[in-house]
Amino acid sequence: APQARASSLEWECAASQPSCRSVFIVYSAWHAAIVLRKGDIASDIVPELADFPSAQFVEFSWGDKDYFPNPDAGVFAGIKAAFWSSGSVLHLVGLSSDWQAFYAGAEIIELRLVPASYRRLLDFVAKTFSRLAPADRAQSQPGLFVHSYFYPATRKFSLLKTCNGWVAEALESAGLPIAPSYVITAGQLAEQIAKLNQRR
Repeated sequence: APQARASSLEWECAASQPSCRSVFIVYSAWHAAIVLRKGDIASDIVPELADFPSAQFVEFSWGDKDYFPNPDAGVFAGIKAAFWSSGSVLHLVGLSSDWQAFYAGAEIIELRLVPASYRRLLDFVAKTFSRLAPADRAQSQPGLFVHSYFYPATRKFSLLKTCNGWVAEALESAGLPIAPSYVITAGQLAEQIAKLNQRR
């Protein structure tokens, strides 16, 4: 429809535009994350980048503060996260230039955004960090992998507010026609992103 195409033009970059910025959505059976080129991220917006001096790309993902750092904690911990979460964390992973090999078996979708949309997505991610002051780095804890850290986050995890919904909210904040309220699983997120291609 013409209206859908018009909304697409607000965020989607034409191939000829050198100012385009890539946003990679990585998802597996249960978890979704955002991967961005480190050089495209202003350090004053995400001061935590200082923790990743040698990274070329950085993964951002979000989850329950107790369950996410310990995914083998068991069924009860998963239920507690879904219904009685006590807080959330962001997980950042520093990645090399051949970062896609890190995600063997996962699906990777690239979206090309105009600068204004990309900046709105970055602002959404930045506001998810829980910092003592906006210009300060959030306090880090060891992450799940080498060159990864957990940081305290501002949102509350629940059965209806999952990591996949957080990614959907980030895309919606950038102006993409995504409905986070319909995203709980990684599959539902993938379905909505797939519809973007059908609208073009």
